[in-house]
Amino acid sequence: MSDLNPITQEAADAAVTAALAAFAAATSVAELKTARGEHAGDGSAIAALNAQMRAVPQDQKAATGKLMGQARGRIEGAYKGREAELAAAEAAAKLLAETVDVTAAPVRSRTGSRHPLTQLQDEISDVFIGMGWEIAEGPELEHEWFNFDALGFDPDHPARAMQDTFFVDPAERHLVMRTHTSPVQIRSLLGEGLTSTELPVYVVAPGRTYRTDELDATHTPVFSQVEGIAIDRGLTMAHLRGTLEHFARQMFGEEAKIRLRPNFFPFTEPSAEMDVWQPHAKGGARWVEWGGCGMVDPKVLAAAGIDAEEFQGFAFGMGIERTLQFRHDLSDMRDMVEGDIRFNRQFGGLV
Repeated sequence: MSDLNPITQEAADAAVTAALAAFAAATSVAELKTARGEHAGDGSAIAALNAQMRAVPQDQKAATGKLMGQARGRIEGAYKGREAELAAAEAAAKLLAETVDVTAAPVRSRTGSRHPLTQLQDEISDVFIGMGWEIAEGPELEHEWFNFDALGFDPDHPARAMQDTFFVDPAERHLVMRTHTSPVQIRSLLGEGLTSTELPVYVVAPGRTYRTDELDATHTPVFSQVEGIAIDRGLTMAHLRGTLEHFARQMFGEEAKIRLRPNFFPFTEPSAEMDVWQPHAKGGARWVEWGGCGMVDPKVLAAAGIDAEEFQGFAFGMGIERTLQFRHDLSDMRDMVEGDIRFNRQFGGLV
């Protein structure tokens, strides 16, 4: 080649050598692409040489073009080879990082659930909905008339005493924290109206109640009850017993049975304590008190504007905590309110 040729073998080799060194030094595909731009892009040494092809003498263009083609080919080949190496290395590293040890113990996430008492309350509601009853709710801060007077509690009844009931200041407002869910029954009767065309009524009322009890193994100042009332023509104690026997079997199994013992309640007459048979209790088979029941006192019907000559009714009530105790043979009611997840886990919560 003549001295007039601006593209020399040494210049081409230098450009190739620099490009190959940069490619070899790249440790990732991203770095390699950057090096390619610097050594094979528009501003690279090889591009600068290629731009001088117009100044190459005519008789040397073919040889010089071949030289440049070989140089660019070496750079491109080196780039592709290094790219394949780096891509394979990165894929292997990613695969290693994402490897799952199938022999390792799994990390279990603990998902929460509703409290066992809430689950049981919903189950009880479903039992009565299945029988065609309605579910009713009422305020926990209640007026004395609904909580006591409408249910036949005399002004001097012991249940009105300060040691049993939470009274709310000021006293002249006559507000209490409801001591039972029976006020919901009165509200339901009044809400249904006072005319016979809007009867019969079959209502069950689950919810929280409050009494000034100390927290111990069998008592808590805040507890849940479920109470029911049925008002219809021709209702008798036989209907009451049949309803409660069905309810008991749904709660405790087909072996469950109940017995009724005469008692007194202000808003039912006749009244009875209801016992349920526990065939598999820890201490042996036994009868345990479950709740109270009876035929609705005509005075209660009259307070709701219902003709007691035409309509009769029955009512019942039991504690939901007590029901949970019987179902699972629990000995300490405090476990239900102290929030220990080990207790809840027994019932399918926090798995």
